[in-house]
Amino acid sequence: MLGSGIKAGLALCLLLSVSACGGGGGWWNRGNDEVPLEEMDAQPIYQQAEAALEDGNADRAAELFLEVERLHPYSDWARRALIMATYAYHQDQDYENSRATAQRFLDFYPADEDAAYAQYLLALSYYDQIDQVGRDQGLTYQALQALRVVIERYPDSEYAASAILKFDVAFDHLAGKEMEIGRYYLRRQNYVAAINRFRAVVEQFQTTSHTPEALLRLVESYLALGLPQEAQTAAAILGHNFQSSPFYDDAFRLLNNQDLAPEAAGESWLREIWQQTVRGEWL
Repeated sequence: MLGSGIKAGLALCLLLSVSACGGGGGWWNRGNDEVPLEEMDAQPIYQQAEAALEDGNADRAAELFLEVERLHPYSDWARRALIMATYAYHQDQDYENSRATAQRFLDFYPADEDAAYAQYLLALSYYDQIDQVGRDQGLTYQALQALRVVIERYPDSEYAASAILKFDVAFDHLAGKEMEIGRYYLRRQNYVAAINRFRAVVEQFQTTSHTPEALLRLVESYLALGLPQEAQTAAAILGHNFQSSPFYDDAFRLLNNQDLAPEAAGESWLREIWQQTVRGEWL
């Protein structure tokens, strides 16, 4: 996805490229000898970079776009080339360089029409690595922060809606990792550690798809620790918000097997969640 300003520039460049290539050996050749980049104007270097990108050579394209910036730093082509280098690096999955050039664009051209796109590409440089980081969630948090900037700073841009969707996915991903670790502890009967993970989902990620299961696992963990009031309250919250969920059916059966019922009981942290639920302040 390219920024609107870049899209217009690309169309112009392609038109110019067609006319420039119509005769002789092309605008970058002297007979059979290639003209050094240092002797070329910004536009033909930019067009070479575009050609490399179209041929699938994103790494070479990024290098050429940066040559435009280096050799013609004060031209309008340099501004265009910097955002296109960011895009090319992202296409090449060189996320570190994509992030670096995106940040440089934002530093140099904060009010430019393609600033929103630069911020979006910066966010993608984190977001597109989420599934590669295992249990290290640092990149996920950074993706959330960068996506939030797109949403809040550029709410009317064409990237805001996509940023919102990706923010929700990243947020759900964090909750999923908490659940994964919580289940690991639960299987090993480390109930206190498991409860801490499931509690994080209920308190910090309650709008994600993992909340119903987190409440069920709390019921299991508290029953295993001999804390029935906490288990009853977790089940009551689950029933109030997700009564049609199969997780609630499982929680109800667990309590029923011990002659217990879902109800707010005791004064644990879950009682506060219950009160927020009743007041309509939770979820």
